[in-house]
Amino acid sequence: MPSKVAEGQQRGWIVPIGGAEDKEANPKVLKRFLDVCGGSDADIVVIPTASRLVETGTQYDRLFRQLGARDVEILDFDTRRDCEEENRLKRIERATGVFFTGGNQLRLSTTIGGTPVAKLIRVRNAQGMTVGGTSAGAGILSEHMIAFGQEGSSPTASSVRLAPGLGLTNRFIIDQHFRQRDRLGRLVAAMAYNPFAVGIGLDEDTAAFIAPDNTLEVEGSGAVTVVDAGGLQFSSMAQVAENEPVCLLGLTVHILTAGATFNLHTRKASAGTLSPRKS
Repeated sequence: MPSKVAEGQQRGWIVPIGGAEDKEANPKVLKRFLDVCGGSDADIVVIPTASRLVETGTQYDRLFRQLGARDVEILDFDTRRDCEEENRLKRIERATGVFFTGGNQLRLSTTIGGTPVAKLIRVRNAQGMTVGGTSAGAGILSEHMIAFGQEGSSPTASSVRLAPGLGLTNRFIIDQHFRQRDRLGRLVAAMAYNPFAVGIGLDEDTAAFIAPDNTLEVEGSGAVTVVDAGGLQFSSMAQVAENEPVCLLGLTVHILTAGATFNLHTRKASAGTLSPRKS
């Protein structure tokens, strides 16, 4: 469950990224992540646990340092016992931002889920620390995480399997590599299972910068697909067989590009900086 924000404090930014972000030619997504971590005062902990590639952590270490971070440190957690080490917990306590790399979100959730590290990251986010991640590292940020799913635009009862995530918030469910891997069906199916949350489908090289006031702003070269089931009028999810399509009435879908916003509290979308100027 999300940690409670103390009176007089603000929750930190939450920044899910759709994967395959531009890291060299135009790293505007990572640069903005650095900015909301404190800019030149940013102290970032990179957690590459989702990846099996040794170079993943060092790549982001180099990138954040090149972008101007004051300090960057890689904390990899290979076992659940690692997540109890006091010196690692103290390192997260003094960070201004935590960044989860891509890989396998189940490797991440089964290693750190329910551990002191997971609890501390929730607490520190409630105290103002930025937490973000890319691809698998984006999927784990919310309370409900997409563990598996089928490609395709039509939702079925078997389109998606959910698992517990990190639990920074219960307001949304993330899907990544969205347009590139045709994942509309599984995100819509997740909304049919849990209409309270908002579905956020992130294209590659695209991020949702979610401010402390729960306003989401898009950054990057692609789009964010918002699936809002708050006005759901009918769902056949409880009636259909596992592989049959689901009938859903009353869904609202927004396609947001850079500068556009969506308020997760009021569920209102805006073209933001794309709005036409008044003559």
